[in-house]
Amino acid sequence: MRNETGHTSTIPKSRNPFQPCLMDYPIIRQLIPLLLLSVLSAQLWGQTPPSATPGGQTPLSLRHQFVQGDKYRVLSKVSEDIYINRRYSHSSEITNRIAFEVTGVKPDGSGQLRGTFQTGSVSSARGYEVTQEYESEYWQNPLGRYDILPRYFMPVVRHVPTFPERQLLPGDSWTAPAEERHDFRNDFGIAEPYVIPFEVRYRYQGPGNFNDTAVELIQADYTIFYQPPPPASWTLAYPVQISGYSNQLHYWDNQRGGLMAYEEQFKFIFELSNGAIVEYRGIAWAEVIEADLMDRDSVEDQVRDAVGNIADVSIQSDSRGVTISLENIRFEADSTRLLPGEMDKVRQIAEVLKQIPGYNLQISGHTALAGTVEARAQLSHERARTIAELLIQLAVREAEDITVIGYGAERPIAPNTTEAGRSRNRRVEITILEN
Repeated sequence: MRNETGHTSTIPKSRNPFQPCLMDYPIIRQLIPLLLLSVLSAQLWGQTPPSATPGGQTPLSLRHQFVQGDKYRVLSKVSEDIYINRRYSHSSEITNRIAFEVTGVKPDGSGQLRGTFQTGSVSSARGYEVTQEYESEYWQNPLGRYDILPRYFMPVVRHVPTFPERQLLPGDSWTAPAEERHDFRNDFGIAEPYVIPFEVRYRYQGPGNFNDTAVELIQADYTIFYQPPPPASWTLAYPVQISGYSNQLHYWDNQRGGLMAYEEQFKFIFELSNGAIVEYRGIAWAEVIEADLMDRDSVEDQVRDAVGNIADVSIQSDSRGVTISLENIRFEADSTRLLPGEMDKVRQIAEVLKQIPGYNLQISGHTALAGTVEARAQLSHERARTIAELLIQLAVREAEDITVIGYGAERPIAPNTTEAGRSRNRRVEITILEN
């Protein structure tokens, strides 16, 4: 449910690798760690009241706190089994990543969050291969409620967690409304984010431990039973009933003021208008990592001094980090095999990257405006994968620290109307990621 699998089914039979069918594409659970954990870029604030209770327990006031400029990564893994018409179909292992930045803070404490949501899988030889990427931007208030434009598909789970106004002691519980919004464009032809409402039941369990750190444990559970009206537009089939549950345990670090990790068990069933029933059962876990801010000017200078004289190589920095662009990169005809001269470039860059440890890398493939959208996307991804494989072989980074993504011709740096421009657009970028 959270990733493409190559499984074929009755819904639908005809598709291409970039337009997966219902059984191949993660539906309600696809990004739930990403989804729920969009809130992780906000920190949890524990306020100490003037005095403790007669039993010795100190009540806590839980609030999201935002500091402009803070950056976070959320890393999650999902293991799930998929059943079609009550029979086991296949299993899926998914890795999700989110990168967040707090870009603004209001006087009332609300924070503006901008994030990139990625879902994919990790291979020991190829790195983390991204199958889908979204951008999002929204405000979140100190209690956890969202203010987000309707066009954004991410985060899927919204208003979780929502905290009460009152202070809490172990055993206290509360409820709050929330929702999921899904991207069903490929699955069902539903153009707008698909809304599924529900009520979350929270319980503060009390103190606990995570990786030898004292934390506060918060249980968050919700059940969904939803019979939605038919959508305004759809293709092939659409959900007529959605049911299931999610049970989550949140590990809150009050000393640091943030969520350290969470665990989840889930089961969801989609009953479709064509009579098919699809069920997802699984577990998930996630951890949030606060980014160490990079001295981008220093890193850029270091890289430029080492490789700036290589032909068709440029270096620039932005909010993501420092990017080395291999423009007009040459492969053997109709293949993803680098020509010998290009291999030498990559080896020289690899030596520089070894001198800048501690930061993940993103390898992005780009093409000129030629061929179909699908062919460009596939070729750009495969060529980025080639560079990632070589960097892994050269021990530049571990596989899980290298992200691979293909953008096709979506992000040109020069006009595609001239051969010189097209040559520049046929490139692979290696970004040293700050977050």
